[in-house]
Amino acid sequence: MRGFEQAEFEARTKRAQKVMEQKGLSALLLTTETDVRYFTGYLTRFWESPTRPWFLVLPASGKPVAVIPLIGAALMGQTWVDNIRTWSAPDLEDDGVSLLVETLIELTPVDGQIGIPDGHETHARIPLADLDRVRGNIGQRQIAGDHGILRQLRMVKSPAEIAKIETACDIAGRAFARVPEIASSGVPLDEVFRGFQILCLEEGADWVPYLAGGAERGGYSDVISPARPVPLSNGDVLMLDTGLVWDGYFSDFDRNWSIGPASNEVRSAHARLIEASDAAFEVARPGTTAADLFHAMNDVLTRDAEGTDAGRLGHGLGMSLTEWPSLIPSDHTVLEPGMVLTLEPGIAVGDKILVHEENIVITDNAPRYISPRIGPELIEL
Repeated sequence: MRGFEQAEFEARTKRAQKVMEQKGLSALLLTTETDVRYFTGYLTRFWESPTRPWFLVLPASGKPVAVIPLIGAALMGQTWVDNIRTWSAPDLEDDGVSLLVETLIELTPVDGQIGIPDGHETHARIPLADLDRVRGNIGQRQIAGDHGILRQLRMVKSPAEIAKIETACDIAGRAFARVPEIASSGVPLDEVFRGFQILCLEEGADWVPYLAGGAERGGYSDVISPARPVPLSNGDVLMLDTGLVWDGYFSDFDRNWSIGPASNEVRSAHARLIEASDAAFEVARPGTTAADLFHAMNDVLTRDAEGTDAGRLGHGLGMSLTEWPSLIPSDHTVLEPGMVLTLEPGIAVGDKILVHEENIVITDNAPRYISPRIGPELIEL
């Protein structure tokens, strides 16, 4: 099903307001695409334009209030939000600031604390000068951090959210299965990238905002460079890592292929990656931590081999390609049912690397793969 029932947004709002009361917040001020969409269902790619700011105010009780450019009113009117305040944007003198100030004063007490997400992986999508003007015109009210409310809410997904991520993963899985149609010795890597995005769209993706990977003999040197027009050749390892979107939610996993026969070293390294992700999967239960998953993978990767210095071995997944938590030694976030995670071990093969990624969901008991799990064998093209 596209979208969500209104009950989904009502539940999110009530959960947020309960914690807001505990933390002494009179409202939340939200400015980013994912945070606004989380409470409204407002899905549009118009956010790609940086010209206009967009605001959502979540008061201590009641429904969210949208303070948005007039051009977005019709679409916002299709959501469950019915208090929509607009201005004609862009306005070089007052781009929604006065309207936002009026709204905050109306919805919060004179000494209210207004929370805005301020932790790791957050940003405020409002010009700094305009944010300063808001601060200076709301009287004794203060804009403070949100105490991690948005992070905690979004980290644990509802069954309806998980179903969307699983659909995105199914689409990606079908596209990956068709890679032999577009990739073989002699085909330029940039052509493979374009062809794979087409496969994702053919299989049902709404769009493909992220595609990374590489192809070199015996592995690859990095996994974030743009694809170059270099033909694939025998001995190369091709990796494609996609974050495609279906109904506003991401998939994020990769696959590796050998162009022609692979060396024993490459085959062994690929099998080690599968072993590492399986090791993390086995301990991914409620009560364990993000760090526990890191160590489960790292113990396998560093057994008679070398890991990579990618910084982490996985992360959260949902409305954004990468979300909280990070699978690193210092992240002690406790796993809860409803979390969707990537397992992303990497290993050195000589002066190259191999990376493997899967998507899983934490349940009350054993976790569940939502990307189509593969075995240790490296597929040959």
